Amino acid sequence: MQEDKFKNLYEKLQEQSWPAVYMFKFIAPADNHKVGLLEALVNSNEAVISRKTSKKGTYISITIQEMMISAEEVINRYRAAAEIEGVISL
Repeated sequence: MQEDKFKNLYEKLQEQSWPAVYMFKFIAPADNHKVGLLEALVNSNEAVISRKTSKKGTYISITIQEMMISAEEVINRYRAAAEIEGVISL
């Protein structure tokens, strides 16, 4: 694993057993295109996706619960989400 901003998370994820259901939380601008790009990262029809719009309607909180195979798969998902402009991973 290369040194990057996900190193600490990767080390913590290595401590748990895989496969496991993992909960991703993101905040995205209330832009249908960006929300669609984020949700397109989901690889399973069985994933549970919930959305909540901010009070002013400028942002959308997105929670995705999905079965993940490994810590590497989780980190890869976060890296892909980081490529979408304006998306914040929590």
